[in-house]
Amino acid sequence: MPELPEVETTRRGVQPLLCKRRIVAVHIRQGKLRWPVPPSLRSRLKQARILDVRRRAKYLLMDTDVGTVLIHLGMSGSLTVVPADTPYRPHDRVAFDLDDGNSLRLHDPRRFGAVLWAGHRPYEHKLLNSIGPEPLSDDFSADSLYLKSRKRRRGMRDFLLDGRIVAGIGNIYANEALFLAGVRPGRAAGRLTRAEADKLTRAIKQVLARAIKQGGTTLRDFRRADGQPGYFQQRLNVYGREGEACPQCGTTIRRHSHGGRSYFYCQQCQR
Repeated sequence: MPELPEVETTRRGVQPLLCKRRIVAVHIRQGKLRWPVPPSLRSRLKQARILDVRRRAKYLLMDTDVGTVLIHLGMSGSLTVVPADTPYRPHDRVAFDLDDGNSLRLHDPRRFGAVLWAGHRPYEHKLLNSIGPEPLSDDFSADSLYLKSRKRRRGMRDFLLDGRIVAGIGNIYANEALFLAGVRPGRAAGRLTRAEADKLTRAIKQVLARAIKQGGTTLRDFRRADGQPGYFQQRLNVYGREGEACPQCGTTIRRHSHGGRSYFYCQQCQR
């Protein structure tokens, strides 16, 4: 599914095309997504001016002068801005027609995405009010990560995927950051040392920043807002590389499944 770098890449792609534009019509072509799309968006957003497009974890917040629309890309969704007269694709679910003749469209083949109303206090919405600090912000630090890990028995990979600990890292980037920090994904979080917390915090920020610069990772059918693929997959060290040689030591990379998701590691470089 699109993770934080993919969502941030999407935000950067659509934000300059949406800001200061007015919404002239909302078309709900399929309202049964992960949660029902509120039909009231059609009337609520008519002639609303878009002020900004922000990101919180893996959610996009489209701020307007009447309130905020919360958007999630689901498992394989994407947002694109196209001329409003462009024929709809089979899985285009919701469209926001703009006053410049363009249209913002949510393409969501599996219908796990979301378009919801969050009003004037979006951070109080039930989907956002318990999310942890943004990993690229100053609020996410080695001290906070270390303190939150105390007495935790769950594995480090699963610990990092908990959005209450840190916002929206995702499985791919958790694997990559743990490799850079030399920490094994299945090791109990409570065993993380203060020095390792420092290395891991820096690794998380480094991996995410690099992924955003490369436009995210192309797994399955993710595409950027401009329709182009992300290229960070070409730089993955361990994720999806079971049976290949570790880029640092040459040891064969292993895969382990837990909680319905796989993690990848080098048993020599990660302890």
